[in-house]
Amino acid sequence: MIEVADICVGTRALGPGLRSVVWVQGCPFDCQGCVAPEWIPFGRGRPADPEELAAELLANPSVTGLTFSGGEPMRQADGLARLITAARRQRDLTLICFTGYRLAELRRRPPGPAVADLLARADVLIDGRYVAARNDGVGLRGSANQRVHFLTERLRPWEAELTGGPRRAEIRLRSRSALLVGVPGPGVAEAFDRVTLPPGVPEQRPGGEAPAAGRAPAAGPPIGMD
Repeated sequence: MIEVADICVGTRALGPGLRSVVWVQGCPFDCQGCVAPEWIPFGRGRPADPEELAAELLANPSVTGLTFSGGEPMRQADGLARLITAARRQRDLTLICFTGYRLAELRRRPPGPAVADLLARADVLIDGRYVAARNDGVGLRGSANQRVHFLTERLRPWEAELTGGPRRAEIRLRSRSALLVGVPGPGVAEAFDRVTLPPGVPEQRPGGEAPAAGRAPAAGPPIGMD
């Protein structure tokens, strides 16, 4: 099973083409300014079977790739490796995976089972812990210290976009919440909080631990943002 914080089916904000995203719940790090502090604690996500989750993510027939973020995907490498395997049985997909660990660390001392299996299935790995002071607003990595590794050549044509191109963000409106999808540039997540939190509720941005790759649903009524 995979402990899921949230998903997004069909976005152009987290990698080339139309992608579906899984944010896993739970992360062991403590990155100040984490973009999704709601997804740090373990045990608060919904359990999902990899085969069933694959079907959810591929509900849009135009999806060409998956992106894994969190939370910390490498702490759920076994379930995520089974997820991408199940999804690829249905469609030829690329895979981008974020992690707070360094690639060399994952290979030398993996933090859990099946890390090597997940790395073997990833086309791009974006590694390193988020450093808010080094968020330069460019590329798919959250801060300049993070590195974009091309583990295969499938996404190499988009190297300039992934490493230094302009960022994209999308607001997904739901019945009682909104979801910011993308790697926010400086100030974007704070602005999202200001316009989505109910009146009188202070912004809560404690230190967190995920690479800046998504944003948890905000409380309050759904609203739009340009």
